Amino acid sequence: MTAGGRSFDEIAATYSAVRPAYPEAAVDWILRPANRLEERCDGKHVGARVLDLGAGTGKLTRQLIDAGLDVVAVEPSPQMGAELSAYVPEAELLTGSAEEIPLPDSSVDSVVVGSAFHWFDHAAALAEIARVLRRGGRLGLIRNRPDDRHDWVARLDGIAGARARRGRQDPTPDEADAFDNAEEAQFPLAYEVTGQALGELVQTFSYYLRLDAEGRADLLARVAELVRTHPDLAGRATFPLPYMTRCWRATRR
Repeated sequence: MTAGGRSFDEIAATYSAVRPAYPEAAVDWILRPANRLEERCDGKHVGARVLDLGAGTGKLTRQLIDAGLDVVAVEPSPQMGAELSAYVPEAELLTGSAEEIPLPDSSVDSVVVGSAFHWFDHAAALAEIARVLRRGGRLGLIRNRPDDRHDWVARLDGIAGARARRGRQDPTPDEADAFDNAEEAQFPLAYEVTGQALGELVQTFSYYLRLDAEGRADLLARVAELVRTHPDLAGRATFPLPYMTRCWRATRR
């Protein structure tokens, strides 16, 4: 994982509190159909060992556990890992990186990555994922991306410097030679926030974390001004922050 990915250490608790989870339909899509996945009549999966790679504070880990899966989470940051352990104590947590996964060869049925793949060294990470993933298993990448087709979200992107970064963060590996049948899909998500929560969410953006104290204060003041003045937000106690959840999946050869 790059040094930029480790910048989230200082805001692990805020990240855990304000980042949204993923649409259930998107999580289901990245997992199915995958080798060794069975489904009970209540819709939960059983009999599958799943690696949540770059698991962060456990947003996706929680959803995988709730789906009835046997989950091992790998995360390099002790701060993020502490939040994960508190939020998802049922999951096995290992300290490690995408480039050096602390698991044996062919030991998991699926590997999932939530909003972290862009921080990986792609070539090294894909080689490690292929090593730990059983043949016929599923690699699924998922990322929540604010939907900038909405005017106020586009303006927020401009304030937070997000527009230029987003194209580089989509979960679409350029070279995944060990995988076949690559597919992509999108799922809508609406996340209800307050003006204060929106400011806290911005504080979990990598752009914000790279600023000095003066730059951070200026950015948050501009976000607060957007909330006060934009017609879609002004005077509202809460409002939906629209996302488009982008997904990619492929099968291990």
